Parts: sequence; C-alpha cells; structure tokens
Amino acid sequence: MEQLNWQKSTISGENTDCVEIASDGEYVYIRESDDPAIAITTTKAKLSAWLQGAKAGEFDHFTA
Repeated sequence: MEQLNWQKSTISGENTDCVEIASDGEYVYIRESDDPAIAITTTKAKLSAWLQGAKAGEFDHFTA
C-alpha cells in the first residue's frame, strides 16, 4: 500500500489527523493519516453505495 496515491479532503487543510483514501483497480483503501499502517479495503461498488447513503443523510447522526 505504500505505492498508493493517498488523497484527503481539501477541507482537512494542513491537519495531519484526517481520513485518506486511495484506489488500485477495483479496490479502495481508507485509512487515518495518524495511523497509516491500518487500512480498510473495500470495492468501488460498495464505497459508491455507502457514499450515496452519506449524501442522502443516512449517517448524519454519527457526526451530531
């Protein structure tokens, strides 16, 4: 995973404690920048479904 092109939201600014995401073919990797050794692996299809739910507000109660 060291060769992946990790990206974070521009909203994070210069913060080093943020969520980063990278992709490699069919798979998507998600990690916390302050603990980069641990990453979650999922597929683009599963992440797409989750993002649609997030955009629809299904997970807003986790940030309130």
